[in-house]
Parts: sequence; C-alpha cells; structure tokens
Amino acid sequence: MKSLTFNPHTSTHNPHTGIVEVKNLVYAYPHQEPVLQDISFTLNAGDGLRPTRGDRVALMGATGSGKSTLLENLIGLKEPKSGKILINGIPLEPKTLPQVRRYIGFGFQDANDQLFMPTILEDITFGPRNYGVPAAIARDRARQLLADFGLAAYANRSAHELSGGQRRLAALAAILALEPTILILDEPTTGLDPAWRRHLAQVLLNLPVQVMLIASHELHWLGKVTDRALVLSGGRIVIDSEIQPLLQDGEILEQFGLPIDW
Repeated sequence: MKSLTFNPHTSTHNPHTGIVEVKNLVYAYPHQEPVLQDISFTLNAGDGLRPTRGDRVALMGATGSGKSTLLENLIGLKEPKSGKILINGIPLEPKTLPQVRRYIGFGFQDANDQLFMPTILEDITFGPRNYGVPAAIARDRARQLLADFGLAAYANRSAHELSGGQRRLAALAAILALEPTILILDEPTTGLDPAWRRHLAQVLLNLPVQVMLIASHELHWLGKVTDRALVLSGGRIVIDSEIQPLLQDGEILEQFGLPIDW
C-alpha cells in the first residue's frame, strides 16, 4: 500500500476566520459501530485579500464512506455521539439550530426535495418570506437569481416542467435566496449532463459565499470548483490536501476507491 505523501492543507489559520469547526466528531447509528470516528477539520473564510473567497472544499470518499452522514451532522439533521461542531463560533446544539441554520445553505442530493411550490418563483421566495423578508424584496431577489442562472423565462413554471439541470439550479437559487454564508452540497451533479455540469460549475465559482463544502463522486468536476479535498475512508479523514496534487495521483485515489477515470 502506498504511503500518503500529501501535506495537510496549509492555509494560514486565523482563529477568527474559522467558519466551520469540527472537533473529534463521532457518529454511530443505533446499535452499530461508529460510521464517523474522530473527525476534525476547519473551514476558513477569506483572508482579507479575498473577503468573499474562503475555502472551497471537496468531500470525497467511496460509496458508504459516510459523506452524507457527515454533511447531515453539520446541519443538525443528525446528532453526533461525541465531539463538537461550531458554526461561526456557535456550538451546534438543539437549542442553537434555528440560529445556526440561518448561516447554512444545504442542497440535498435530490433537487425535488427542495422544490414543492406551484411555481419556481414561489419556491425561491418561500424561504425569505418565512424569515420575514417583505414580499417585494423577496420577489426581486428571486427574479435576480433566476436571471443570474438563466432561468428567468421559467419563473412561473412548476419544477415538473423543468429539466434535471434546470431543477438543480432552481433548488440552488432557493437556497441562495436566504443569503447563506456557508454552502453545503450533497452530490449536486447527480443526473446532469456535461453541459449542465459545466453551467453549474460556472455558477458556483461566482457565488459570494464564505465557504463551500461539496460531496461528489465527479472528481474532474470537483477539481474545477474546489481547491481543497477531504477524503473519508473507514470513518476517518485520511487526506486533507490541496485537490490538484491529489487528482494527479491515481494510485492514492485507487487506494481509497476513487479511480480517477471511471
């Protein structure tokens, strides 16, 4: 077995820029061995030179390695057995969930889970209106997002009338309408053809969020939208490195069930 040669992610850590901090997290389903063991990492905001460009991180791992479980811990859908999660310095606990979730935009694997209103425009305004944003402001924000994503002509259509790629972008627009500072996406390219994957990448590269964490099996695509990689294996983070050197080492990727060309 080839030894790991990658250095840890080496961005200068300022304790005041840690947006997401995970410390010794352990998670187990009832009556089972832990799925996640001693998970620790930090996602940092920009360094002042790039105030809206913080960490863009790929979460990689073979099927069953715990990627979705980790993401669901980060947004409070699952509660860890031990360890801590801090979002903007706030411990993630049942009593802090409403406050913490204001910072986080989460995209499920299936975009249909987030689109349920009669029209796309109503889907995108739903979240802001729930938080008390005036209707006119919520509509203006929604229409701007639809224009940015090339979906303005579909504002009054239902999700069922859109293609898979259009639904994916509409769901992302609904998330961004809440103006999160943290964006977490679980397999966002599922069901997308190459043209839509490229379009989604272009959208993500221009988003003004502070940090981004994306779980995906599309390794080449991840290399275009992220600059750092976390690899999960055996319930642990086994690699934390810049993504480009990792993608160039087929032997290491193969070792963790991530063949680059398949």
